Amino acid sequence: MEEKNAGETQLILSYLTLRKAIGWLGILLPVVLFIGNYLISAFTDFENGCNPFKSSISHYYYTRLSELFTGTMCAVALFLYSYNGHQKKEGEKGLSDRLLSNLAASFALLVVLFPTSTNLPLPCNIRSFVSSDLTGNIHLIMAVLFFVTLAYMSYFNFTKTSGEVTPQKIRRNKIYRRCAIVMVSSLVLIAVYLFALEGKSSFLDKIHPVFCFEATALFAFGFSWLTKGEFLLKD
Repeated sequence: MEEKNAGETQLILSYLTLRKAIGWLGILLPVVLFIGNYLISAFTDFENGCNPFKSSISHYYYTRLSELFTGTMCAVALFLYSYNGHQKKEGEKGLSDRLLSNLAASFALLVVLFPTSTNLPLPCNIRSFVSSDLTGNIHLIMAVLFFVTLAYMSYFNFTKTSGEVTPQKIRRNKIYRRCAIVMVSSLVLIAVYLFALEGKSSFLDKIHPVFCFEATALFAFGFSWLTKGEFLLKD
């Protein structure tokens, strides 16, 4: 009996660790890409005359940190594929954690396989491959679906419970829903900029709103998963 309880405890700890790993990857990715590319630009001769602050997180695919970007996205995909989460009960409404995590993992891999479009010249674009508009559009759609899936998961699935609803669980649920709203809101604001404001304001173009809102969405995604991993508000 004790061995069974120890096994169940170890399994719970494994899932909590997995959730926290996913959360930290989401939070650290934009920070490391932003700071790392600035340091490379400042202390080397790479990207002379180029702006190390890229217009979107996906554009770091074309920098010397491209392996970090693709490796992190693949790691997130692997962890999501490994995640089972809440087991859907018979008659329970909504999509299962397993289905949603597998979908999000697939979208993450497709984001890597279909790079965003770019027309930056060398040395600002160190890769010889230049994504076509079609590939870039596929990339954009997959990125949107990735965040929408994670937002759905945070808002509807993370708030479920199979036991007692504790005060901490109530607080965590508020965080999950707010993180989901932040992710969706960030996508809406990116769309507003791309379709209505891009090129019309030098100030907006200079601060790269797409990168900023993508980073905000990733922070929300990571914060939600860290909370799910009981890094915050543990019972």
